[in-house]
Amino acid sequence: MLIDDQKQALVRALVGGVLGMAAFLLLSWLTQPGWLFGAKPSLSFTFCYNSRVPEALGAVLGFLLWFLFGAQVGIATLPFAGGGRSLLPRSLVHFSVMALTLGAWVLLNFPYEPLPGLALTFLLPFTLIYILIWLGRWVGWYAEIAQIRERLGLSPTPSLWKWRETLPHMAFSLLLCLLVPTVLRWCDPSDVPVLSVLFYPYLLLPMGGFCSGYSLGKRQGFCPLYPLSCVISTALFVLTAKLYSHMADGPLLVIALGFSLTGNLLGAGMKALRQKGGRHEQA
Repeated sequence: MLIDDQKQALVRALVGGVLGMAAFLLLSWLTQPGWLFGAKPSLSFTFCYNSRVPEALGAVLGFLLWFLFGAQVGIATLPFAGGGRSLLPRSLVHFSVMALTLGAWVLLNFPYEPLPGLALTFLLPFTLIYILIWLGRWVGWYAEIAQIRERLGLSPTPSLWKWRETLPHMAFSLLLCLLVPTVLRWCDPSDVPVLSVLFYPYLLLPMGGFCSGYSLGKRQGFCPLYPLSCVISTALFVLTAKLYSHMADGPLLVIALGFSLTGNLLGAGMKALRQKGGRHEQA
């Protein structure tokens, strides 16, 4: 089975589906700003308004697809609950179902666009986000094992500046801050570089930097080498990107440092509060 706890999966799927439909309504309102000025709303709720299906049917299909995608996001962590050989097949099945749902929505809303362009615009970012979350979860498992060893007295003393504890996250920072933006830059169209100008600097990099820094800080405390590794990896991208593009990538350095450092400090603060509460209970 894909998920062991069927009851928990049903609850999460229903909550995620309702939130997905709410997001659909929000996006439909944002893409039809004329509503604010008394314009008649459209039932299509699409970005291009050129779907091949009637408006009413398009609205129904849109609600259905957003409900399904929200439900799949809601149960996204459950396939990771297992271990061993079942982990990878479960993840692949979950990823495939989400990709098919997203692909159906894209084809509904952009039926006249070429498929290669649609894949680069929607499916590639989705795939990169999924891979980053999957690897981030793997790094989290590594940190949890280190914590168990520490509680059992099997872990060595903390390393200088916690470089040993930060090492798995350094590999993650190379992926997030160097490899991913390079791939997106190569795939971006030169006339409308949406992936490089909007998606990566305003969504993927801040979210990935903050969440990974928070995860590390919550488990290992403040690790100054992690924000530094994010800045170094981003600087390598900025320097290498000048060889094949002419975009202003300097602000990425500030984004990488700010979000990874903020997440790490917040996670370290949460760990300190948890330890303080534990000492009070023992006292």
